Amino acid sequence: MYINCHTYYSLRYGTIKPVQLLQLASGMGLDCIAMTDINSTSACLDFIRQAPAHGVRPVVGIDFRNGAEQKYVGIARNNEGFRELNEHLTRHLHQGRPFDECAPVFEHAYIIYPWSRYTGWGLRENEFVGVHSQEINHLRLSPYRNQTSRMVMLQTVSFRNKRDFNAHRLLRAIDNNTLLSKLPGNEQGKPHHRMSAPEVLEQLFEDFPELIENTRNILNTSSIDFTFGTEQPHRNLRCYTSSEEEDYAMIERLCHEGMPYRYPNPTPAIEQRVKKELDIIKEKGFLSYFLINWDITSYARSKGYFYVGRGSGANSVIAYLLRITDVDPIELDLYFERFINLYRKNPPDFDIDFSWTDRDDVTRYIFNRFDHVALIATYSTFQYRAVVRELGKVFGLPKHEIDLLSKGDFELGRLDQLSQLVLQYSTLIQEFPNHLSVHAGGILIAQDPITSFTATFLPPKGYPTTQFDMVVAEDVGLYKFDILSQRGLGKIKDAVSIVAWNRPEDEAIDIHDIKRFKEDERVKHLLRNARAIGCFYVESPAMRMLLRKLQVDDYLGLVAASSVIRPGVARSGMMREYILRFRYPERRKEAHPVLLDIMPETFGVMVYQEDVIKVAHYFAGLDLGEADVLRRGMSGKFRSREEFARAKEAFFEKARMKGHDVEMVAEIWRQVESFAGYAFAKGHSASYAVESYQSLFLKAYYPLEYMVATINNFGGFYRTELYVHEARLHGADIQAPCVNHSGAETVIFGRRVFLGLGLVKELEHDTIKHILASRMAEGPFESMLQFVNRVRISREQLAILIRVGALRFTGKGKKELLWESHLMAARTQRKPTTSRTLFDSPPRDFTLPELDTDAMEDTFDQMELLGFSLSDPFNLLKDPLHNELRARHLEEQVGKEVEIAGYLVTIKNTRTHDGKGMYFGTFLDRDGDWLDTVHFPPIAAQFPFRGRGIYRIRGMVTEEFGCINVEVSELEKLPIIEDPRFSDARTTTRVRHSREMEKATYQNKLLS
Repeated sequence: MYINCHTYYSLRYGTIKPVQLLQLASGMGLDCIAMTDINSTSACLDFIRQAPAHGVRPVVGIDFRNGAEQKYVGIARNNEGFRELNEHLTRHLHQGRPFDECAPVFEHAYIIYPWSRYTGWGLRENEFVGVHSQEINHLRLSPYRNQTSRMVMLQTVSFRNKRDFNAHRLLRAIDNNTLLSKLPGNEQGKPHHRMSAPEVLEQLFEDFPELIENTRNILNTSSIDFTFGTEQPHRNLRCYTSSEEEDYAMIERLCHEGMPYRYPNPTPAIEQRVKKELDIIKEKGFLSYFLINWDITSYARSKGYFYVGRGSGANSVIAYLLRITDVDPIELDLYFERFINLYRKNPPDFDIDFSWTDRDDVTRYIFNRFDHVALIATYSTFQYRAVVRELGKVFGLPKHEIDLLSKGDFELGRLDQLSQLVLQYSTLIQEFPNHLSVHAGGILIAQDPITSFTATFLPPKGYPTTQFDMVVAEDVGLYKFDILSQRGLGKIKDAVSIVAWNRPEDEAIDIHDIKRFKEDERVKHLLRNARAIGCFYVESPAMRMLLRKLQVDDYLGLVAASSVIRPGVARSGMMREYILRFRYPERRKEAHPVLLDIMPETFGVMVYQEDVIKVAHYFAGLDLGEADVLRRGMSGKFRSREEFARAKEAFFEKARMKGHDVEMVAEIWRQVESFAGYAFAKGHSASYAVESYQSLFLKAYYPLEYMVATINNFGGFYRTELYVHEARLHGADIQAPCVNHSGAETVIFGRRVFLGLGLVKELEHDTIKHILASRMAEGPFESMLQFVNRVRISREQLAILIRVGALRFTGKGKKELLWESHLMAARTQRKPTTSRTLFDSPPRDFTLPELDTDAMEDTFDQMELLGFSLSDPFNLLKDPLHNELRARHLEEQVGKEVEIAGYLVTIKNTRTHDGKGMYFGTFLDRDGDWLDTVHFPPIAAQFPFRGRGIYRIRGMVTEEFGCINVEVSELEKLPIIEDPRFSDARTTTRVRHSREMEKATYQNKLLS
């Protein structure tokens, strides 16, 4: 009876979750409804999947609208009709054009025009006019009252109650960026757009029984068929070649060709493993999945792109032979069948990381190479604080009140009615989908057109993107290919190139010689001592401390550490237990015998994602199918599903049947549940470790070149300043940007490192481009006059270059150059020209008085324009430090209270189990050594951080597993000297006042 129902995927319009719509229909006794969201198919597949559980037969379609104005509703008669409607919506979304008054011809879909817009044009066989119950009296008086054979009931359902309608009006006001009081009536729905019991609806239309019959006929002749869950075959591209037989022959040949590269002397066990995997891959229908990944990585190698194949697919020797991954599963004892077994329905994950500079080209290649391709969407939802701000504006609250509400800085009982309404409806609207975004790297390559499943939109990336997310895609059998980007690969690739350029006499680096890196003593030294700044995945404070605690210096230890560091392991308490068992072998005896037997390598501690399957299968007694459901559910995306609930119940029941103690089973389950959603597959961790070893090798032998590559790839965990500091520690002569040496990026000449022009704040891209083009065409600049004549540049851009020191090649001071730039004002403001004059006419010569320069002026200019100083930040302190205590002395002070100074590097905010805020601080002492601090909740609240700078730290020195921390009891940010650029005592009072204002502005910029 209802053929125009909306969910909250009618973005910024609907208010009902798909499952709530089904519950509503079921509660009304309806056995069939049509869900037709506004210009959206996001909810369609999930609606179809969930409907049978509520006793509702699903019908789907689309409500085609221009803004809030309804043009017509399309109802899919079958799957082909669904594809037609999706294609129609896709064309309009891609082209950004409005819908016409009349729908195009559809072979397999019904079209319903709203009564309010129908003016009597001829209707096709599949087209009807829809009448709302509120329009029945108009119909009675209409000349069309006797022509009801082409009419249906169009009872729109957008709300459940008055509260939903109020939320809808607020959403419409947000969408129109207007006050609620000024929201136009034609931009919102009607209060009566609700669902009534079918007998009530029929009573309203009792004078027009043909409308009731026509509506029933549309629903009865419409159906949609998709298979969901574990039984459906995957809907990815089924064959890479023309048949499965050819696919098998091809993958078998590729494995044979790849064997000498990976295993020069393969053992019978290796050959048996290959045969076993191929048989399972063929039986599961995953041949094309592996071949597509092979195709993508083959293209990358042909272009010289670096990549890392990771994910659970790294457990496969086939992936290793096809060079999708660089992880040897035989060496690491990775059991393929635990991730692809006869119970598993979905293919293994292959996350392929490319350099951030190469990923876009790989994506372009995939869209050109295959036919039915789309990016996957994500739902950007309304978050509480953002909703508070939006609703505050809609209700017309002043900004300061909105700020207080969004921060939670209020007493509920003292709020006025409007503010309370803001909070009330913010809670309701929170987590509603707001708009569609794009998944970080998910790409679908399907057997059938993407529009068989969804309409697509065109985000700024320029590629068709689904209207559903990866969870819905997997439900229907579409499994994504993850094409991701990371800066770590860019650093490695660039470092290799920089070494070849800066050290041409050195032997070329084989960056893929991982076996050599694993045994290298310099690399082992960096790992043992956690000296890995800039190195992929092992440079963060948490990882640095974990490496120190474990004293890892081998590959398998690093593989384990890469997963142990994940938040779930720490949260479950198993990270500490792993460290204890790693360092103290006698502690391993405390492990449960079954757990120790199935996880001997990690001393009975769950570290990897596979461990969920191991524990579920061997400890609890679940079969591999149930264990795989459990593993999949642990990701959190499927945790609410019924099959996961059944697997959890089976875990407890079968574990008890095996005779395990009830309390022990509950504790093991707690560990599984707390960590599995975050844990890495072992192959995934191993892939990360490979990249870590590559970066560690470069850091060990080519630290300067590697730091330059790190800076040029915009760092890693830390700010650029720290990588500049690290390069200096390794002997680099750090130079400020220079128009004669720097590129847009940082460059190195021997040990001299010139920071890139691209690091200079507010220096425009076009300015840098003109400088480099002129230098390339005509050589270095010899004077500022020549520079101004050759480069198109404004006075403001020239002043930035002077102040950052980029024109110091002239041998003149900044103040002198700034005066000269003003005298050259006419030249800097002249119109661009593509030709040069034969002779540069010199400017009028002025004799300038001697201009005093304070060395600290450079420091403050650098802080303003680069974001950091190239000199020692401790030299900026207003009062010199007399405390000689350094971080290296703290080992001797364990258990004592100390006072020490440190330059703030980074802060990690976290919360205790009862929700109180605390911090972990990372500082550098005056010698450049690490200083780590812990700020428990009372101290964190009493002594908050106050931005970047140098702090006086007082606290108790503690030690755990060789790691030194200071438990802070007092924290004070130390004042720095007055900015000398604004402290000239000889200026007049008026000028001093003006400069004070300017000084305040600069200081605010520095603090931010």
